[in-house]
Amino acid sequence: MHSRQNSVIPSRFTDRGITGTHSSCDPAFVPETRIGFWFLGTQTWAGHVLSPALNDLERLIPERKPSYPIVLDAGCGQGKSFRLLIDHFAPQRMIGVDAERKCLQRARIEAAKENIPIELRHRDVAELDLPDGSVDLVFCHQTLHHLTRQQMALREFYRVLKPGGLLLLAESTRAYIHSWIIRLLFRHPMHLQRSAAEYMAMVRFHGFVFGPQNVSTPYLWWSRRDLGAFEWFGFAVPAEREETLINLAALKADSAR
Repeated sequence: MHSRQNSVIPSRFTDRGITGTHSSCDPAFVPETRIGFWFLGTQTWAGHVLSPALNDLERLIPERKPSYPIVLDAGCGQGKSFRLLIDHFAPQRMIGVDAERKCLQRARIEAAKENIPIELRHRDVAELDLPDGSVDLVFCHQTLHHLTRQQMALREFYRVLKPGGLLLLAESTRAYIHSWIIRLLFRHPMHLQRSAAEYMAMVRFHGFVFGPQNVSTPYLWWSRRDLGAFEWFGFAVPAEREETLINLAALKADSAR
């Protein structure tokens, strides 16, 4: 295991107010609003958020393998990613983990449609009940920004991945989560939101390896503060901006460091 995982986390990477003081009474995540739960079950979510993220992530993968036998969907939500992950990575088995029971109830319906085993677990992704080095690919899509223990989650992803295993991370950044429309409609731990650069630094700190060619910062219409209205009315997209999304493909090193 990466030796730095047991070291003190630098202050710029801490889950402020949580690292070192977490108790069983602290919430592991901030749950979605009713409108958020509804949106995560829509075709808009699957077709305009999930599918583009996976297409983008796939082109970023270093040392792409024809198949990833065991795939962990960390924060699987309502299971809308299951069919897409099967199509992209040809797993023999999948594990879906989510902290919300009502999401898993929907995910069971999606899992029953597939012809490979999909095991669903009601669990905090910061405390996975999986053996060390047991997973080939971890898919974490739009999950970290809900968590109050982001550092522990990344540590767990590193632990359960096999040497050379793949982490696919897709996240909305602080600039997006702090925008007025997201504040109005959804709910998040606002003090723990991070920039694209901060997410990259945090992933590297936990031992994952990636380069500039393995990172993308798409500026999709739904991730803009104005939901794309500015461009719709013929105005140019700002050349300089704070990124609202980050897609990242990283490997667990083949040997401990």
